[in-house]
Amino acid sequence: MQGLKLAANYLRIGILNEFQYRANLYIQILQTFIALGTGLIGLNLVFNQVTELGGWTKPELLAVMGVFTITGGFIRSAIQPNMERLMEEIREGTLDYALTKPADAQLLVSVREFRLWQLVDVITGLVVLAVALTQLNWLVSIWSVLGYLSALVMGAIMVYSFWLIITSTAFWFVRVNEIANLFEGLYAAGRWPVDIYPNWLRYGLTFLVPVAFAVTIPASALTGRLSLQTWLGALALTLVLFTIARMIWLTGVKNYSGASA
Repeated sequence: MQGLKLAANYLRIGILNEFQYRANLYIQILQTFIALGTGLIGLNLVFNQVTELGGWTKPELLAVMGVFTITGGFIRSAIQPNMERLMEEIREGTLDYALTKPADAQLLVSVREFRLWQLVDVITGLVVLAVALTQLNWLVSIWSVLGYLSALVMGAIMVYSFWLIITSTAFWFVRVNEIANLFEGLYAAGRWPVDIYPNWLRYGLTFLVPVAFAVTIPASALTGRLSLQTWLGALALTLVLFTIARMIWLTGVKNYSGASA
């Protein structure tokens, strides 16, 4: 309970800090619309030549784009800022301030930063997704909604676990920024369903970097493509990745020597 209270306080402070820089809201809106416009242009160019791509129709790919934008907004608002701060504190030896708090350190380092204005991406993604589902004449089903929400949560946990694994390597290696930066490039591949990629890239985006589970699987739930077997596989991978991330984090903390050493 104490840990949750501290986490809530960190979150509140992060949101208040964002309100000090309201100009960032307008910059974020501009960036979001540029990215959305670029994505829509690319989608229209593709479907000017074909009627479907890898078995996906244009409205279905628009749904993928919506999920991609939603998930990307969450990553940049809640996951990436905290992992970047953690990486910096490990490198500078100032992580002691989080480790000495009377709460689980992993929880605290995961919620100290929050980029409120990045939620513009989440809102935009929801609008795009709503348009796509309208074009698909989507009928609301409790199973598709539950499948989508659960897949979205599992995807977020997998992305968080992946980031934590990469960031925790800073306990042993100095230059991990470049590795973390690779995620941005690889995540961009999630704008399209992983089904369209060659097998080697598809497996990489599924099991090495969980882009498929963060974007394609939630979109599949809404378009009637998600099977129970795939959902169970996503659940198993979520548990495995989170467990691995937790173990690497605890091992890194044991080996950490910071400003108090």
